Amino acid sequence: MYVKRTAAISAVGLAAIALTLSACGQKGDAGAGMGGATEVGYVVAQSQSVGLTTELSGRTSAFLVSEVRPQVGGVIKARLFEEGSIVKAGQSLYQIDPATYQATYNSAAASLAQAQATALAAKLKADRYKALVESGAVSKQDNDDAQATAAQTAAAVAVQKAALDTARINLNYTKVASPISGRIGKSAVTPGALVTASQATPLATVQDLSKIYVDLTQTSAELLKLKQQFASGKLGRTNSATVTLKLEDGSTYPTPGTLEFSDVTVDAGTGSVTLRAVFPNPNGVLLPGMYVRASLTQGVASGGILIPQTAVSRDPKGAATVTLVGAKGPEPRPVTLGQTIGDKWLVTSGLQPGDKVIVEGLQKVRPGAPIKAVPAGSAPAAQAQR
Repeated sequence: MYVKRTAAISAVGLAAIALTLSACGQKGDAGAGMGGATEVGYVVAQSQSVGLTTELSGRTSAFLVSEVRPQVGGVIKARLFEEGSIVKAGQSLYQIDPATYQATYNSAAASLAQAQATALAAKLKADRYKALVESGAVSKQDNDDAQATAAQTAAAVAVQKAALDTARINLNYTKVASPISGRIGKSAVTPGALVTASQATPLATVQDLSKIYVDLTQTSAELLKLKQQFASGKLGRTNSATVTLKLEDGSTYPTPGTLEFSDVTVDAGTGSVTLRAVFPNPNGVLLPGMYVRASLTQGVASGGILIPQTAVSRDPKGAATVTLVGAKGPEPRPVTLGQTIGDKWLVTSGLQPGDKVIVEGLQKVRPGAPIKAVPAGSAPAAQAQR
């Protein structure tokens, strides 16, 4: 009885397994009956004008820099500013002891007054002699001497006026003023220090940071290649001179700048050309000496084709390939890539407008296997991911 019951149970188990396998086979047959084609999503390659953006490294520098130096010598009596503060053009920064310059000014003023008095007397005499010589009351020689003396004393007055102006200028120079408006740095001297006219060491430095220069470097080879592409017609010139800036921490500076000029000389040491851009800096975020990266559009590819980066695969040698929807199934196509623009590649050769490039389901495609191509985004797999 035990042997018979075991045999019966085994027979039932085998029958159940057979039914399960049969059902799986029917499902597989059903899938094959639906075509067995892999569904893929594609985009249609389109020709368009594409701005070619170049990213260059550079350093920031102040829009205006002025080193404050004394124009007369003397002892510093007072410092009239706070280090690190904002100063205005013409604001007094240091006071040099004015005593000797005040005395020189007073002496020049007295000499001028004396010369003016002498000139007045000479002029009156000359006027009288001019009237008397006509009546013969004085000789012509005496009249000539009087006229010459009047001219000499008038010239002496002019000399004394110039001396007084010089004394006034030097007296005013005892108040060392800021040449420009901006932020002033630390002071190199303290009250009591002796300074000399036009000394080599500046007393302080004032920098105008309302705008910032960004000096970028581009290799002469890249610039030559760009010019050749312009000459051949592969690239068109852009009317835009807008430059965007990326800071040291990776963040993007919110305000775009403008390209000012490109240098005409190649640096013999680095083989690079300098391009200068200017950026507004109202909040003082940009400081002189910062390392930055700038992006600027240097040309326009009139017949550029952009494809998503996900559509590109590479062979073991690193060559780029895309897969097209061909008449007989998937069709690999080698392509030449330019630069990345956002999340897309610029294709410079290998594609034609109207080609259908597979961008979804590419990992499931097998050579020679049938595919069902639908516009990208409408495939069930893509909708499920959404």
